[in-house]
Amino acid sequence: MTTHATPRLTAPLRNVEYRVLWAAEAISSAGDQLAKVALAILVYNRTGSALWAAVVYALTFLPALAGGLGLSFLADRYPRRAVLSTSAAVQAVLVGLMSLPGMPLVVLCSLLVAVQLAASPANAAQNAITREVFTDDEIYLRSQDLRGITTNTVMLLGLAGGGLLVTFVGTSWALAIDAVSFGVASGIVRVWVHDRPAAGGEQSTWFGATRFVFGQRRLRVLIALSWLVGLAVVPEGLAAPLAQQLGASPAAVGWLLAADPLGFVAGAYLLSKFASAQVRQRLLGILATTSLALLALFLLQPNLALALVLLALAGAMGAYIITVTATFATWVPNELRGGAGGLYRTGLRVAQGVGVALGGVVAQVTGSAVTAIALAGLLGVALAIPTAFSWTRVRHAVAAETGL
Repeated sequence: MTTHATPRLTAPLRNVEYRVLWAAEAISSAGDQLAKVALAILVYNRTGSALWAAVVYALTFLPALAGGLGLSFLADRYPRRAVLSTSAAVQAVLVGLMSLPGMPLVVLCSLLVAVQLAASPANAAQNAITREVFTDDEIYLRSQDLRGITTNTVMLLGLAGGGLLVTFVGTSWALAIDAVSFGVASGIVRVWVHDRPAAGGEQSTWFGATRFVFGQRRLRVLIALSWLVGLAVVPEGLAAPLAQQLGASPAAVGWLLAADPLGFVAGAYLLSKFASAQVRQRLLGILATTSLALLALFLLQPNLALALVLLALAGAMGAYIITVTATFATWVPNELRGGAGGLYRTGLRVAQGVGVALGGVVAQVTGSAVTAIALAGLLGVALAIPTAFSWTRVRHAVAAETGL
């Protein structure tokens, strides 16, 4: 059922199940931010090696890619509440083991890989349950706005105070807090989320959702829109050399990293408050193109203040990704949403990783982070324009099919 009203951002919180899902994600995300800082400090203090610190950071990323493709279908084959609750409980135990003082580094890395693998079916189940909770498309979209705002706010708080908190409580206690956050999330989901039967059952397979998604043109275009984010995140990987090139102090690195998520929060709020789901779908191509065009303006060789403004505005325009993700989930049949969602998130993360890596290569070759960001923006615009036109054709075709 689709309505044309624009509910308040907080409207989804009236639903008990959503409140629990939202709280569980917020709690575990906060714990994760703390754990990432703690692991970076722990590994670097123990080894004195920047390489080892980088390897451990990569282990928070790479297993999630494999799990996104290989394990997300479990959220279709088995009851989603059980998948979400069990996965969170497993993560609680694994992170609890990581928090034990003196844990050998190899074991620590192995546990971290297992934690990230367990996160994939949990994420798939959470996203699929949320779509099941709301039959109203507008309310569902607001629920995703709230999630995006919460996640980015947690990220900002982590940037602002994560290091100080870990320094105060110690790395082992920080990891223990993360373990407790997963345990709390598992418990509240088990108690307050309804137990629904498996959506897909035994017919759910590893690549059934993949075949369906790539067989649907409208879903392929949505994935293409999401992959544009891979170029939009290039500034994040270049924050340190960018601050140096702008002649700013080391503290500016944190400001440059915070600009995008701060803009994203503002953009998500404004879209949620003033634009209906249909309006936001019409704006997708424009917002995606504009977010990258703002990065292309780094050709103007901005100073620190202008760079922060451009990054914040790009982040605000980048809030279009919430509508892309929500539309994708809505257009995928319920029995395939777990596997399809895993494919979508994996593609998004790969695009981000490749984008940051390419940005680093270009910055190294050209000797300029500003140039690398500007070129990422120009390439993004060149890709976004035809993708936007494809989206317009798809949207009109869907409207003709549904009569909306």
